Amino acid sequence: MDVRSWSPGTPGSAADGRYAEAAFRVGEVCERAGDLWTAAQWFREAAEAGRPGARLRLGAVLGRLADSLADRPDAGTPDPGVLLAEAARWLTGSPEAATPAGIGLITDMLNRQQRQAARRALENAAPR
Repeated sequence: MDVRSWSPGTPGSAADGRYAEAAFRVGEVCERAGDLWTAAQWFREAAEAGRPGARLRLGAVLGRLADSLADRPDAGTPDPGVLLAEAARWLTGSPEAATPAGIGLITDMLNRQQRQAARRALENAAPR
């Protein structure tokens, strides 16, 4: 029997759709368990594999991660602004961006960015 090489990211393979769906489902499980970092990784995999709805879900999770980091910054974590920028790219590039769910998530993202800008302005204005 001939064995063919396959990896999850192999474009055009028959299993692409199944991998994308599986990655999305694992992301959902991680999100429900409160592991947003791992959920983001799996939603990113699903989005890159073309799973519908994965871009929106990834944008939402990245936004929540940015909020949590803004409340308790840590030297070892990414800048919340970087996460928000990535979230905005995934959300606006989504085919579902024009749906009510997409519009709501993009609006939330804009609000997060405004809150972050206001927070930075207050930090810079505070006497040292």
